[in-house]
Amino acid sequence: MLMSTQANRYAHQLLDARAGAQLIPPLSAHEPLSTADGYDIAKCIWETRIAQGEVQIGRKIGFTNRKIWSRYGVAEPIHMPIWTPMFDSTVRYIDDNRAIQSLVGALQPRVGPEVVFRLAKTPAPDATLAAIADCIEWMAHAFEIVACPFPDWKFEEADAIAAFGLHGALLIGEPKSLSSASRRNLPQVLASASVSLSCGEELRAAGFGGDVWGSPVHALWQLNQMLAAQPQFEPLTAGEIITTGTWADVLPIAPGQTWATAFSGVSLPGLAISFV
Repeated sequence: MLMSTQANRYAHQLLDARAGAQLIPPLSAHEPLSTADGYDIAKCIWETRIAQGEVQIGRKIGFTNRKIWSRYGVAEPIHMPIWTPMFDSTVRYIDDNRAIQSLVGALQPRVGPEVVFRLAKTPAPDATLAAIADCIEWMAHAFEIVACPFPDWKFEEADAIAAFGLHGALLIGEPKSLSSASRRNLPQVLASASVSLSCGEELRAAGFGGDVWGSPVHALWQLNQMLAAQPQFEPLTAGEIITTGTWADVLPIAPGQTWATAFSGVSLPGLAISFV
């Protein structure tokens, strides 16, 4: 277990690395870190960002896609979802499902296609999957730009938790309001849907909603369960934006590229993002 002074020291190392766009060694290279240690560091970062005037608007869930677990982690593969707070400074809504996004300052950026939910109601700590789905106001497709301050994307689970959950930016497309009937069927609909990810004219990746912890709604349920076991953090509340994890492995991006998505099996428009 980390001393609070060490957790705070690691937190400021990560904040400085992000502000200066500088790579640093994984924190776990200095000493073994547990999952709880990672969240202690994340809490220090949260407190600092709130004190600096940032506004938390939601949460990012990461590593919900079981198919990519074996590609991350050094001593052992990452094998469970993680989460991190999201702030207003890294989230934007885009018009007409097209946007230009700067990569200035992004460390080793990659991109992944996700589904985002906005909560209309606060879920109970023991909410069932159906109850969680009933709390969703709308869903939208989004691109998450992930960033990694550790060389060559080599890290352990605690490092990823501490380093902002590897969150860089979230670009949210047109929200789609959900009826009661849509919410009831949403876990199954999203589990069966698929997305393709292209760079220019080249298809680069594809994935299914079912790869995301069984369904993005299941991922939201899992986050609610995790928070129930972490009393040091606030539970989910109405109005939060939740991004639920990539449907395909995140891929490196560079200025000059345009990435686009297309869905099958769910009525969500694709996005086209040009990076500069």
